[in-house]
Amino acid sequence: MPALLDPVLDLLTVRGTVTEAEQVTARMRRLRIEGEQLAGLEVRPGQQVRVLVGGLALRTYSIWHYDPSGGVDLCVLDHEAGGPGAQWGRTVAPGEQVRLRRPEGTFTLRPDAARHLFVGDETASVAFGAMLTALPGEAVVSGCVETATAADRLPLAGGDRLDWILRGETSLPDAVRRLAPEPGGIAYVAGEAREVQAVRRVLVQEAGWDRRAVLTKPFWTPGKKGMD
Repeated sequence: MPALLDPVLDLLTVRGTVTEAEQVTARMRRLRIEGEQLAGLEVRPGQQVRVLVGGLALRTYSIWHYDPSGGVDLCVLDHEAGGPGAQWGRTVAPGEQVRLRRPEGTFTLRPDAARHLFVGDETASVAFGAMLTALPGEAVVSGCVETATAADRLPLAGGDRLDWILRGETSLPDAVRRLAPEPGGIAYVAGEAREVQAVRRVLVQEAGWDRRAVLTKPFWTPGKKGMD
């Protein structure tokens, strides 16, 4: 990285060191990043960070867990693609330095909602995990998460209240139709961009949800640079 860029990056990013890396599903690694600059950040469940990978490429990852004393956990899915994000996620190891943007994003938990509906795929499950952890045990939770195989299911607090489906057996829109969720809560819909829009249409046009009650986040789409 050119030294002249360091002052600019110091303004835009914080530094940390990878201290742990472990496989948590068949295709997902948990990375623990720690550092003094990561202490005392404002983090809301569901937010993300943008990590500098492969030189100057930024890739976005949801926060799995945040420790205010100076640690952030990310769960990085291997999309089996050849992009810089996929390469970084496979190979980064403890001891390596990392630059990342401060937590951001509005796809976050609405804790005061009467009910919480979670719909998404593997990429959404990390944000869902942070949200579910922050909810009280008596919260009314439902939803469905799609994965390629059962081995791709990320352990989630309260995950037993969600339907887990396998890709190809049914679609997320059809899974939502089967759930028949009544309006009156908040829906968190995330994952592949086209699926996200399809689920949103089911909720708004078929189930009668208020558009403002359906929060969406497209995490990836096939062939789009920067979302690999």
